[in-house]
Amino acid sequence: MALTREEREQFLAEPHIAALAVDTGDPGRAPLTVPIWYQYTPGRDIWIMTGVGSRKERLITRAGRFSLMVDRVKPTVRYVSVEGPVVGTLPATHDQLVGISARYLPAAKVAAYVEFAEKELGEQVIIHMRPQRWNTADLGEA
Repeated sequence: MALTREEREQFLAEPHIAALAVDTGDPGRAPLTVPIWYQYTPGRDIWIMTGVGSRKERLITRAGRFSLMVDRVKPTVRYVSVEGPVVGTLPATHDQLVGISARYLPAAKVAAYVEFAEKELGEQVIIHMRPQRWNTADLGEA
């Protein structure tokens, strides 16, 4: 059964690790599909953080759009897939890195991860996507 707008937006707002997919533009190649952290507030744009010049950033910039899919198996089998255009790209800030890290990591591990990320991962960029097309389902108990 398809989810209502409120159900799909609330589910997407939960801290799932998403599968990001973006067209590679290469004949004979499937889309690049990788796990990624994301941030979403119902009714607003989705944003992801990735390295400046990374393959993800280059492909998303070229394609001008991407999709995310999140799922779970308990208490019911449910998924939300959303696709849309890129509506903004900005340099990532320290506060955004802290915020997204806190969304996914236990509080005791955030500071160490942020320190690692700032030293080892290089400059980061925030890419905003406007949700345009949704696919959803709740298939009931697993």
